[in-house]
Amino acid sequence: MNYQDYIEITPGKRSGKLCVKGTRITVYDVLGWLAQGMSNAEILKDFPELNSTQIQACLAYAAQREHHLVAVSAA
Repeated sequence: MNYQDYIEITPGKRSGKLCVKGTRITVYDVLGWLAQGMSNAEILKDFPELNSTQIQACLAYAAQREHHLVAVSAA
């Protein structure tokens, strides 16, 4: 999945944080809801402006970001 098709940064919108395109919902919001145990269905019910592909795009972004983190080993 190319998450960039679904996520954008717009200056002046939510302080320049990554948002789901066409919404003011940040990637951080979506990831937080999932981390708190909300299901995709619950998120979609509470935020009908989202769709399941956009939720997957947020997860894809998080996975790619994690993949690119630099590992530091203890000395």
